[in-house]
Amino acid sequence: MDLMVWRAFVTVCRAGSLSAAAAELNHTQSAVSRQIAGLERQLGVPLVERHARGVRPTPAGEVFRRHALATLNEADRAVRSVRDLRDGVCDRPLAIGATPSLAAGVVPEAVRDLLKQTGPVRWSLLPGLSAQLHSRVVAGDLDIAVVTDAPPGLPADPRTERRLLGLDEMVVVLPTGHPLAGPGPVPIQALADQVWAEDNEGSATLLRQHAARAGVCARIDLTAADLPGKLALVATGHAIALIPGVLTRALRADVTTMPLVDPPTRGIYAITPRRDPHPRAAPLLDQLTTLL
Repeated sequence: MDLMVWRAFVTVCRAGSLSAAAAELNHTQSAVSRQIAGLERQLGVPLVERHARGVRPTPAGEVFRRHALATLNEADRAVRSVRDLRDGVCDRPLAIGATPSLAAGVVPEAVRDLLKQTGPVRWSLLPGLSAQLHSRVVAGDLDIAVVTDAPPGLPADPRTERRLLGLDEMVVVLPTGHPLAGPGPVPIQALADQVWAEDNEGSATLLRQHAARAGVCARIDLTAADLPGKLALVATGHAIALIPGVLTRALRADVTTMPLVDPPTRGIYAITPRRDPHPRAAPLLDQLTTLL
């Protein structure tokens, strides 16, 4: 199959219309339409369907889109690798993904130490949830993802390598001056009447499970869109929250943390592709292990 046709199909799915994809690819709309029709004939199933605002992939099209995107990313990496070898360039950009709590401190610190050790490296950092980052590694968008096994956990995938970097104890974050703030550790029963805020189901599950083991219920009455939003709810006195211990080094000044008795924990892992690993991924893993 022609990878140019695959790229046209992936572009149509992302752009949401034939005309937008044609403009992006510098093709005519009719040419893109013919490419998609030819691909559908080859596969024997419809790949896109029309709706009021354009087109979207059919269920079969969505399956093909995911595999096509991974193949195109791998092909692009192959071309870059050959060109780097031709031009005598030993380093390609290092694309790193990390959960929000790890992207807030640990991963940038590890990259800083890596640069001191190896010299300049072009790099980028993409925050995201663990499942999203795993998918980006598989698709070839990321060279390494620093994730956790918080619920629902990490998938077993033969296309990736997984390395345990350390364990992280969850802590309670409270507004500065909260009556219960102290050195701790505190049993979860002492916080049973508090209002809790959460920003994702994984953290909420850890909190509920920890409270249930102690025979109490955590009142998760407030929901935030992301981790900064959860911390804002805490800082302004609306709630307390459960956060990763690794985040304490990067917290805002108007909140404080307190350890729990027998706290919930989560494993921190690095995920890398089995094929064509980035040469700087292994040294970065070493720096992460040192910090964690």
